[in-house]
Amino acid sequence: MKKISLLTFILILSRMIAVAEEGMWIPMLLEQLNIKRMQDIGLKLSAEDIYSVNKSSLKDAIVQFGGGCTAEIVSPQGLILTNHHCGLGAIQRLSSLENDYLTNGFWAGSYAEELPAKGISVTLLVRMEDVTSSVLEGVKLTMNQLQRSQIIKQNIDKLEKAATEGTRYEARIRPFYYGNEYYMAVNEVFKDVRLVGAPPSTIGKFGGDTDNWMWPRHTGDFSIFRIYANKANEPAEYSGENIPYTPKNYLPISLKGYQKNDFTFVFGYPGTTREYLTSQGVDLIVHHENPLRIGLRKQRLDIMNAAMNESRQVRLQYTSKANGIANFWKKMIGESLGIGRVDAVQIKEQNERNFQVWADSAPDRKSRYGGLLETFRLTYQEYLPVDMSSIYINEAGQGIELVRFVSGFRQLLKLSKNKETPIADIQKTVANLKSSSRDFYKNYEVSIDKKVMKEMLQAMERGMDKKYLPVVFSEIAADYHNDYAAYADELFNRSIFADSARILAFLNSYKVSQFKKLEKDPAFRLMSSIYDRNEKEIQPVAASYSSRLDSLYRIYMAGLMERQKDKKFYADANATLRVAYGKVDDYQPADAVNYSYFTTLAGVMQKEDSTIFDYRVDPRLKKLFLSKDYGQYADKDGTMHVAFTASNHTTGGNSGSPVLNANGELIGINFDRNWEGTLSDLVYDPAQCRNISIDIRYCLFIIDKLAGADRLIREMKIVYP
Repeated sequence: MKKISLLTFILILSRMIAVAEEGMWIPMLLEQLNIKRMQDIGLKLSAEDIYSVNKSSLKDAIVQFGGGCTAEIVSPQGLILTNHHCGLGAIQRLSSLENDYLTNGFWAGSYAEELPAKGISVTLLVRMEDVTSSVLEGVKLTMNQLQRSQIIKQNIDKLEKAATEGTRYEARIRPFYYGNEYYMAVNEVFKDVRLVGAPPSTIGKFGGDTDNWMWPRHTGDFSIFRIYANKANEPAEYSGENIPYTPKNYLPISLKGYQKNDFTFVFGYPGTTREYLTSQGVDLIVHHENPLRIGLRKQRLDIMNAAMNESRQVRLQYTSKANGIANFWKKMIGESLGIGRVDAVQIKEQNERNFQVWADSAPDRKSRYGGLLETFRLTYQEYLPVDMSSIYINEAGQGIELVRFVSGFRQLLKLSKNKETPIADIQKTVANLKSSSRDFYKNYEVSIDKKVMKEMLQAMERGMDKKYLPVVFSEIAADYHNDYAAYADELFNRSIFADSARILAFLNSYKVSQFKKLEKDPAFRLMSSIYDRNEKEIQPVAASYSSRLDSLYRIYMAGLMERQKDKKFYADANATLRVAYGKVDDYQPADAVNYSYFTTLAGVMQKEDSTIFDYRVDPRLKKLFLSKDYGQYADKDGTMHVAFTASNHTTGGNSGSPVLNANGELIGINFDRNWEGTLSDLVYDPAQCRNISIDIRYCLFIIDKLAGADRLIREMKIVYP
């Protein structure tokens, strides 16, 4: 057995000491779980000030933005702040070479100039409710997982329907603690969201992928939108008749700044964490899944970045796509390094040995938990090859843009082959495909995807378990002798999907009898081969293992909570509203290296490099810096603070979340984590895990002094020092 090193022991001890500030907590449970601790370390609010269904509270100013980020309402007219990278897709879709809002920024001078952000919605929580007993009604210990799941689904469907029937609300029930508890969120969903302002990319994306996940940071990562509603202040589809939404609450904005050890909390929608994985689960991620995903994503990124460096048009088309790939790619690298640094697998193995001793020490516990860890080991061992094959399909096969796009035509084929399909259904499907085709080809470059196709197919052929390899690979071997470049060239030459003119001509004259042309198209055949193998053979097997693991984790979680009855367990993040709290803090990533807890505008100028796109500085910003024209937004030390770090436990989905001070005033917008702390989705290390936020004063400085959009400042409630 490997001995635990002194460093590992110290890390374990530090985690034990600091564990109270770890976690993402359900807001409706703050009163019973966290509020005293939060108040002891600085909070000046009550639990009801943060979350209440009986009166206006901070929760009424927090929205889920676009399904994957958070935003906060900051004015009585429904103005919301989020990250630039959260609004990037909408900004890009609204941009063109003539109106390049992505590069040059955008500032609406009036309500009439605010631009509809199609495809963006925001979700506002009305209330949460513990529905565990109702969801588990009729579930018995003797049931298998399938029987259990069926009853739970029936119960959830009934509860969600009852909660929303006759209302404008939507409801969703999610499992917590691996299905040991269930909570329902009742929401309002607003679909008319408009772009109000965005800084130029030299500010909003300053540092680009190079600085992503890193500290120190100097990016002005914010964008501004507005929620619109109908004249009754209710959610509505986009209409010129809609008016700015009047919220129940909005956040006051503080110009007081912050000091080291000041209390902070983050209120938002964290996406996914897996803090209670066994050692085998962590090992699977850091030694198998992450290395494979990292390698495949790097191949795609290298191709995209090379093309973007050659063309302004391609940069406009591919910036958002490349960001989406690079964000998780770089995070996985840091996560794996962090897990290795703290010996997380070894620590979990020791905890599991302790759990086994506890389980074996009483007959009733042994019957429930005695064989659990061995079952985990065997299950993960069997799961590995199918898991790797699933990743190849997802990252490589579906990483080919054309493959993903063509998959949208499967419905047309299905409807066309069914003689009972009403012609109106086919016409509607064709119309939708025309619209999606125009959107797709606007931001598509054949030369890039052809190179990606060659690299990804070659990677699949070399690395996948042969029994899961799509059948198209046999044809490529027989007809092209595994020359993937030749295969890709011929596919694009022959396929109707190779460019917008061909596919739109096909759709414009589409007749039901033409489904055979679709079916025989080489791009459609490639897509079908990949998707069919995945959906018919890989995913059913993967789903069976996932179901088995979910069942094991539900039992394991119950055992952990039974063993430590006095411990306050937080549920893994699952895209529901949560509170994380901590303090403004610096950190030491390595021996003799000490990072300050804030950065300033001087750092932007120090990084300036006009030869590198990500480090170009807006001349207007430089002029303001040289004249020290910071207005009311300078810190008391006289500098313009840009970003800061704190020990709040955050993850993906917290992008755009408000960072609030002890009084519940907005002091920053969360946008990232530090490289050394990216392991926090699996293991929280209080010595290294830091969330990174843009200083709200820098955000206001850009809006006011650089953009001249003081009409937006006047909407907000500013709290002065």
